[in-house]
Amino acid sequence: MYLIYASIGVGFLALLIVVCLALRIVRVNVDNQDMNRVSGYIKEATGAFIKRHYKTILIFMIAPLIPLILFNVYIALSFFAGALLSLLSAYISLRIAVEANVRTAYISMISPFRAFKLAFNGGAVVGLSTVSLSLIGIGLLYLLFQNPFYLVGFGFGASLSALFTQLGGGIFTKAADIAADLVGKVEHRISEDDPRNPAVIADQVGDVVGDCAGRGSDLFESLSDDYVTAMILGSMFMGRFGVNALAFPLLLGASSILATLVGLSLINFSSRGKPALIFNLGLIVTAVFCVSGSFIVSTLILHDFNVFLSILSGLLASLAVGFVVQYYTGFGSRPVRRVADASKRGAAINILTGFSYALQGPFLPILMVASAFLFSYIVTNGSIYGILGANLGTDLAIGFIMSGDAFGPICDNAAGIAEMTGFRVFNRGLDELDALGNTTKAYTKAFASSSGVFSTLVIFMTYSEIVNFWDINFRVMSPIFVAGLLIGASLSFIFSSMVIGATSKTALELVDIIRNYFKENPDVLEGRVKPDYARCVDAATSLSLKRMIIPGFIAMLPPILIGFALGKYALGAMLLGGLSSSAILSPMFTFGGGLWDNSKKYIEKDFWMKGTPTHEAAVIGDTVGDPLKDVAGPSLNIFMKLMNMVALLIAPILLSL
Repeated sequence: MYLIYASIGVGFLALLIVVCLALRIVRVNVDNQDMNRVSGYIKEATGAFIKRHYKTILIFMIAPLIPLILFNVYIALSFFAGALLSLLSAYISLRIAVEANVRTAYISMISPFRAFKLAFNGGAVVGLSTVSLSLIGIGLLYLLFQNPFYLVGFGFGASLSALFTQLGGGIFTKAADIAADLVGKVEHRISEDDPRNPAVIADQVGDVVGDCAGRGSDLFESLSDDYVTAMILGSMFMGRFGVNALAFPLLLGASSILATLVGLSLINFSSRGKPALIFNLGLIVTAVFCVSGSFIVSTLILHDFNVFLSILSGLLASLAVGFVVQYYTGFGSRPVRRVADASKRGAAINILTGFSYALQGPFLPILMVASAFLFSYIVTNGSIYGILGANLGTDLAIGFIMSGDAFGPICDNAAGIAEMTGFRVFNRGLDELDALGNTTKAYTKAFASSSGVFSTLVIFMTYSEIVNFWDINFRVMSPIFVAGLLIGASLSFIFSSMVIGATSKTALELVDIIRNYFKENPDVLEGRVKPDYARCVDAATSLSLKRMIIPGFIAMLPPILIGFALGKYALGAMLLGGLSSSAILSPMFTFGGGLWDNSKKYIEKDFWMKGTPTHEAAVIGDTVGDPLKDVAGPSLNIFMKLMNMVALLIAPILLSL
């Protein structure tokens, strides 16, 4: 038991450092009225979004809470805690991002390297709060309930909250981004950050909503789901490992937090150097300490070197995905140059070329996950605990990687603030930070996708163990199994269609709103009247919240309907089919969208290309890719985990039928 107390203590240490970093950021004075004015618009709009968004989510959390209370009050309490801590993690992410962006813009005029450290500390607040709140929540609830199965509610609450946060935030940000691009760049030939465009502030808010809150809630629920399944499966291995099997995942999480603190310290103590080099060095140091920590925990707590090898395989697989994403979406890579060149022949060829590369994207990440999956199974002599170790290995670097992800929108916002206040032309240091931020965001999306696949595999295996899914008396190719498999495989397509359609409809309405606004207020384009930013933000918020509801219920209802109508075997097949199709679609959307985005940026590096037919084709390609990489792709990661968590929740009932 003392090992769990020690893990929780490390979580509280990380929270203390979060407070110190946040105070250091907010104490930086911005001595520029224009920047403070623009920052005020972003803060005000973010506050309005948070108030309406969170109120809507909390209302929809009541729907599953009532039946959960009737089912099991401990699971209901766990569900509420998971949802609440997920929302708290997202709230911290949003608040610190809007404080760090204006300070990064201002400090970059004095010292770009100091701006890099400030922005990364803002990202570190997000990364550390994500991993520490998950560890503390799971640890305290286990000490309270003394039963790992009751923690399923925590994972369910975190997953449901994450889905609504990702969906609502993703639809909001991409609708604003698409509207700003189409009306601003394409129709009026003005910059995407031109302050005359009323969608600009909504786009700035959307950056932190989608990439900070959305990704943070995604990784929070992924980490929480992994802790829960690890403790449930660990309870089945107590005969082999003793009670340490329950404490093992939390201790491993604590060691990864300590490793993250070392990596963040390296960045903070560095005094000069190229930001990209310092970031990569920090990631390498974090990974080395993660390996060391997992070796110590595996050998001292479980006394099993093979489990350490499994953890190592998971960590290496998740880090290796970064090389794949760099090939497909890296600035100036061959695919990016090919798509940029295709733009010379129009938007159709741009989209076809990008789509062909997007179809390639899932193969190598799936191959890496499958390799780690098989290696961990073989090296532990066919033990499911080895697969569990590999899954926990994919989580080890989450703290540092999430810090890098949140660093991206902070720098993106900083560049936008500099553009809107007229300081971007005098401040080229932000260009390097913005480019690095794009790289870290792309890496995190690919990392979240591979980690999500592994997490879903382990949740599915936990469900399989509980309901005895692989019963020798049950034929895999029975009609019930095949029906469940096909239904599950099709669900991710229906979900993606609704998510992309919701983004498209919201963007369409925003485009009309902005077009009409320009017609009604011609002085805005002349720069004589300030745009009505609040109107655009309010419209984007209300439309996105309205359209996130139906896709959310698609993740919850099918497991319940199939499970009770066709039984536990059909439900298991449905989960397997949903996992397979989601695991392919998610990286395909992520890689394709990132490829179109950087192809546009590759063309825009030549200023004379802006406004040409080639640039317009690239902008259209980027517009197609936006809802794929920032809404559908990340949402699918949560969708497949949430379906499996619902199945895990109802597994005891299905077993008794």
